[in-house]
Amino acid sequence: MQRRRAKRQASPADEAALRKMRRLTARAAAVERDDRAQILALMDDIQTLKNRLLAECVRLDEEMKRASVRITALRAYAHGAMAIRSRRH
Repeated sequence: MQRRRAKRQASPADEAALRKMRRLTARAAAVERDDRAQILALMDDIQTLKNRLLAECVRLDEEMKRASVRITALRAYAHGAMAIRSRRH
């Protein structure tokens, strides 16, 4: 039996993070080596985006753990239900 994975639609926050990353990449390519102020601002923006992405990773990790616990509980329930059903027959 093949399992289908639900395609997750990218959230507006995901799209915004991707756009921000593209903008930062373009800014990094255009910044002059001796423009200290621009480099520092760019580094700050990159750190901010990195922190936001790390927070999203933590959130997704917690969501995956909750899903794993739910799956384990459902399997245990199904196993118990099958055991009860087999005793009746």
